[in-house]
Amino acid sequence: MLIAVASKDGKEINQHFGHVERFLIYEVEDGRVTLLEERPVERYCRFDPEHPMRSHTLKDTAEALKGCRAVVCSMIGEPPKLELERIGVEPFVVEGEITATLLDLAKVL
Repeated sequence: MLIAVASKDGKEINQHFGHVERFLIYEVEDGRVTLLEERPVERYCRFDPEHPMRSHTLKDTAEALKGCRAVVCSMIGEPPKLELERIGVEPFVVEGEITATLLDLAKVL
């Protein structure tokens, strides 16, 4: 299964969904975690008063995550959470070391 990870350093799950400019895509299978690719996305949270909702960016990000079973991040707002659920990607808010966390998550997915 594919899981998208929000990480600043590639070691820990430590980034807010809206601050991500790239998701790390891991395959979790048979007790192994393998980094497959990075998927670039436009940052959703821009703190731009002229465009506070940025729904087009959210839809593009969700599209980039298609094929993933889940997304793990340190925080996520309600609009992104709902958009991910709409396309069948489960959002999880968690922090920790990537490999151990993904192995634990795979047990419940």
